[in-house]
Amino acid sequence: MSLYHQHGITAQWHELVSEAQTACGVQLNTPLESYLVHTLIQYTQRPEIAARIFAIDYMLAQHEQGQVRNAQLRELADQCLLYAGLFPQHAKRRNVRVSYYVDIGRSAYFELGNVVSEWSAIFSEISENFISLMDTLLAIHHIDRDDDEYILDHESALQTWQDTQSRQALKILQQQIRSDNIVDFGQATAKKHKKH
Repeated sequence: MSLYHQHGITAQWHELVSEAQTACGVQLNTPLESYLVHTLIQYTQRPEIAARIFAIDYMLAQHEQGQVRNAQLRELADQCLLYAGLFPQHAKRRNVRVSYYVDIGRSAYFELGNVVSEWSAIFSEISENFISLMDTLLAIHHIDRDDDEYILDHESALQTWQDTQSRQALKILQQQIRSDNIVDFGQATAKKHKKH
C-alpha cells in the first residue's frame, strides 16, 4: 500500500470518527481519537477475529509474561472494543451481552495501563473512557442513514444501556420506541433487577 493511499485511508477514518463523535455527543481527546483510528485501520481488514472466544483468550494471556502477555492483552482489548462498538450484533449470536466485550476489553486495557511503558497512560485512559469510544463506534453505523435499521435491537440496546450506561445505546433505544419515557422505564427495570 502506498504512503499516499494509507494517508487517504487514515484521513477518511479520522473524518468518520469525528462525525460519529458529533452524532453521539462525545468529544475524544487527540490521543484517544488517534488510537481509535489506528485500531480501526489495523483490524477492520481481519475477518479472522470473528472466530475468537475472548474470555478464553483473556485467561490464556494471563499465563504469559512480559511482551508476549502485553501484546496478547492489547490485541484482545482492541478487538473487544471493535466488537462492542462495530459488531455488537455478534454478542446476541454468541448468547452474550455487549457488556461481555466491554468488561474484558476494559480489564485488558486496565492491566496494560499498569505496565510500565510509554503506552501506559493511553491504555489507562482508554480503560476509563471505553464507553465513550464504544459509543463513537456505535454512532458510525447511523451516520447519513435514514432507515430504521439499528445496530442494536431493542433488547440489546436496553441491556447495553443498563449494563454500561452507554448514551448511544440509550439513544438507539429511544429512537426505536419513539418515546421520551424510556428513561423512566429503564430505571424501573434496573430497580426491579436489583431487588432480585
